[in-house]
Amino acid sequence: MEKLVDLEFSNVDLTISEKSKHLKPSFVVNDPDGALEVCRDTQRLNLSNFRIQIDAVKDEHYRQFEAICKLAKAVKVSSLTVPSGELGTPFNEEVEHLRELVAIAAVEGIVVSMHTHVGCLSEDADTIKVLCDNVKGLGVTLDPSHFICREDSPANYEKILSYVRHVYLRDTTKSEMQVRVGQGEVEYGKVISQLESVHYKRALTIHMPPLPDVDQMAEMRKMRLLMESLL
Repeated sequence: MEKLVDLEFSNVDLTISEKSKHLKPSFVVNDPDGALEVCRDTQRLNLSNFRIQIDAVKDEHYRQFEAICKLAKAVKVSSLTVPSGELGTPFNEEVEHLRELVAIAAVEGIVVSMHTHVGCLSEDADTIKVLCDNVKGLGVTLDPSHFICREDSPANYEKILSYVRHVYLRDTTKSEMQVRVGQGEVEYGKVISQLESVHYKRALTIHMPPLPDVDQMAEMRKMRLLMESLL
């Protein structure tokens, strides 16, 4: 967090996962006060979104999700990003699952967005649109990299722009999900223009895990300056 402040970022996107070093869903549900304290210790950074990955299934899954929604409301986070089902998940089953998540979040006034991701139902824009049309209130967390780096040819995502509620950005090639800034094929200016065309006014999150032998802070600074130049 201190490094992000030094780089002049003002907001941070927090991942809640059993693999996370920050917060785990099981911790949120079992120690809500402790989770609240973690979220308030952000070195003056505002929380813009929770990226949620819950391993628990059935009733426990929804119990943990409900606890996360209550935490989000307490720290004034209005956006939650959730994964969609893996490829092969029955469509009706996915619709019912997403409807349950949206209904739980709506009680706290929280928006739920499905992460566009290769290997999931959300890798295809047509499927995403049908899911959003069948789950009232469901949004999309747009990750353009997952429409570029895929075994088949790059895909178009324009038809889902009106559903976008959150955005993840990094630089990407057709064969590498993340490369150094400036070495990939993401057309940031085009992405910004597309979002402006649907009056998008929410967050842009730089989603760049460390790369081997690369100065992570320098990469983050380059991306921040690039975003500022385009906005």
